[in-house]
Amino acid sequence: MAKESSFDIVSVVDIQEVDNAYHQASRELTQRYDLKQTDSSIEFSKRDATFKVVAPSEFVVGQVVDVLNSKLSKRLIDLTALRWDDTCSSSGTLVYRCARIVQGIDKETAKKISKDIRDLKLKCRVTVEGDKLRVSSASRDTLQKVISSLKERDYGQPLQFNNYR
Repeated sequence: MAKESSFDIVSVVDIQEVDNAYHQASRELTQRYDLKQTDSSIEFSKRDATFKVVAPSEFVVGQVVDVLNSKLSKRLIDLTALRWDDTCSSSGTLVYRCARIVQGIDKETAKKISKDIRDLKLKCRVTVEGDKLRVSSASRDTLQKVISSLKERDYGQPLQFNNYR
């Protein structure tokens, strides 16, 4: 009997890289002439993996979000890992917008990925293990086909394929 090969499908974001991008964006807010005197700020909670952008208007919130997104993309953080809430106004003249970083694959997305793999009609087995999926098959070519098929689809969050053995 041939040895089974497998790989894991995960969705993880390097929080340290996100923190580095946050610090770069905060520094840029204090140095850019168009954002310097606006009293806008970015807050990042490593523990909760959330951002909070505060600014005097929706337009400035959009500019600050653009600065943050550019720093995140330069650090190779996929922007689909951020879930932005709607812009809300707080007491006074300030407006804020919050975002959270998606870590792991939720159950609905895991079911959708599993169904898409089964619909390929390849000889492989998919098991959901917490917030990741494991795909196993006797043929490495089959696993390569699964990976290439999943890379073509959009599940609303970044997917990584690791532990390929």
